[in-house]
Amino acid sequence: MNTDRTRSALLVLQWVVGLIILTEAAAFAFSPDAAHAFAKTGMPNSLRLGLAWGEMAAAVLFLIPRATIGGGWFLIVVLAGAIVLHLVHGWYNVGSLVICAAATWAVMAGKREGVQDSRI
Repeated sequence: MNTDRTRSALLVLQWVVGLIILTEAAAFAFSPDAAHAFAKTGMPNSLRLGLAWGEMAAAVLFLIPRATIGGGWFLIVVLAGAIVLHLVHGWYNVGSLVICAAATWAVMAGKREGVQDSRI
């Protein structure tokens, strides 16, 4: 396997996942539509904001080369929480959350296995 291609692919995957999570979490935090939809769950708005800010913090950490592993674990925990929250409320469209969690795990595995170097 070509390690340069693998490094590049994992770097692209890392940035795509990180930026998607970051933008989606920002929309969840700042969108009036998201606030209105979340209010229908009966849970406090502070929980929505905590989840959104947690996702944003995890995504930023995931994008920092020296914090990728820690940020990745944080991101997986937050995504797992989001999956559980969705399922508890009968929202079964969690495929994108599962894909993001799996992609995060793949990037972390590549980083731990030494596929990525210190520049990534």
